[in-house]
Amino acid sequence: MRTNEEIIDLMNNLREEKNISISELARRVDVAKSSLSRYFNKTREFPLNRTDDFAKALGVTSEYLLGIDFEKPKNMFFPDEIIKIPIIGTIAAGEPITAEQNIDEYVPFVSSTVPSGKLIGLNIEGCSMSPGIPDGSRVLVRLQPDVEDGEIAAVLVNGDTEATLKRVKRQNGMMMLIPDNKRYDPIIVTKDTPVKIIGKAVQVFYNL
Repeated sequence: MRTNEEIIDLMNNLREEKNISISELARRVDVAKSSLSRYFNKTREFPLNRTDDFAKALGVTSEYLLGIDFEKPKNMFFPDEIIKIPIIGTIAAGEPITAEQNIDEYVPFVSSTVPSGKLIGLNIEGCSMSPGIPDGSRVLVRLQPDVEDGEIAAVLVNGDTEATLKRVKRQNGMMMLIPDNKRYDPIIVTKDTPVKIIGKAVQVFYNL
């Protein structure tokens, strides 16, 4: 805790930084200017019972003014930043994936619960990636132009107007998009069926 002199010095510095005159401070805390002058001249002890009033007038906390450090209780926590991730719907041809016309909604997430990087969300329709990614689930995708062999990617197909989720497999210079559900056929990437990888699937959410 600060001494009387340290409290007065701190208040004086704060007052000068904020361009608050003695008269104005006296008005804000409802103290006679003569009394306040004695505090700043250090000829009278600062009244600790008025700490809250002075702290509020100077725009600081009472703890800061008094120099009180306290240990944070174990059950106290400070929430992480809330970020809003766009959920992509039908994709307009030729537009960037995150263009406003492609976004159905923004969903809030706590930053510490999602992976790093620029993220988008996709609503999954169909069972081609079940059981791991079932119909009706929502997948977070980190935007990146390529993925490693065997990873699940979000891929633009049908003239870059539809996003699908498939496992990327490369073999003998050829790329295939493999569904996890064996009932569905793989997509062979050719000049006639070009695709564009937009990101890597990094997290899936679904209701039980």
